[in-house]
Amino acid sequence: MNVLCLLGSPRKKGNSADMARAFCDAAAAAGANVESVYLNGLDAQGCQACFSCKGKTETCVLDDGLTPVLAAVAACDVLVLATPVYFGEVTAQLKTFIDRTFSFLTPDYARNKDKRSRLTPGKTLVMLLAQGHPREDLFADIFPRYQYFYNWMGFTQSHLVRACGIYHPGDAAARDGLLDQTAALARGLTAAHGGGR
Repeated sequence: MNVLCLLGSPRKKGNSADMARAFCDAAAAAGANVESVYLNGLDAQGCQACFSCKGKTETCVLDDGLTPVLAAVAACDVLVLATPVYFGEVTAQLKTFIDRTFSFLTPDYARNKDKRSRLTPGKTLVMLLAQGHPREDLFADIFPRYQYFYNWMGFTQSHLVRACGIYHPGDAAARDGLLDQTAALARGLTAAHGGGR
């Protein structure tokens, strides 16, 4: 199993990074091939709405730090998006990546529901959300919104680990059972995908 984990937080040692580390370490220990990318360290542009990926080419025409990341998504079995919640949304760093995945959609994606994506179907999406606000009813739309779009792209399974009231550094590690839950999900997915095969 190939795991690609995208770290959306500007903090390398933040709460969502701790959750991602628990997932990746457990997956690697179970035999998965794991790659983590710190998005804040990349020189990357947002989608330019040029629609070149719907005519001239089948890939995004921008050539920057996200170019190899987008290629790695095509090769992965499990895509992990780890992010804190900023102003009720994923971070700008992660949203930049998400917008660039528009290039995965076929030119006729809006009408041809059977062939919306250029990606091989059967991928798994995992979102790890660290939310500072303790109310679970707030910002609960983040995961289902992206789950909806990534289903278009061939992600047939999706999983969420969401922690609310996680604000200060170290809160995720201190939350009883949170990192264990995250690691257990990684082990379960690795086993379902046949380990490192």
